Amino acid sequence: MTTLPLRAALGCLLTLAASLCLAQARLPVAELTIGMHVVRAEVAARDQDRQQGLMFREKMGPNEGMLFVFDEPGRVCMWMKNTPLPLSVAFLDDQARIINIEDMAPHTLASHCASRPARYALEMNQNWFRQKNIKAGTAIGGVAANQDRK
Repeated sequence: MTTLPLRAALGCLLTLAASLCLAQARLPVAELTIGMHVVRAEVAARDQDRQQGLMFREKMGPNEGMLFVFDEPGRVCMWMKNTPLPLSVAFLDDQARIINIEDMAPHTLASHCASRPARYALEMNQNWFRQKNIKAGTAIGGVAANQDRK
């Protein structure tokens, strides 16, 4: 009689372990330059990688982030479902210039959107852009080299 609850518990444990492994799996990394700053950003260029994003990540280094690459410029919005890290996101145009920067609170479903069509989004630890005095209009180097990464 106890085998059914035991199997259910084992199934839940395996599902949780698989989710944690996926959450910690790393994507290809690109080296980006923003002024004098170098950022190591994982590149999320496939739809499944963009959907996963930084979900379930517990930590991220001080100059690490995630670059989201979209097939073409369009309306881009981000949210923080299952994301425990407070983040800031910079939306970038086709020339990799920052359109706008938004702060995002952990575990929220609020949408944070580009103020005009965006081709890329760069997520960093919250306040990273503010601390480095990086604002709208700033160009980010190394982004275009990753636009076809799939």
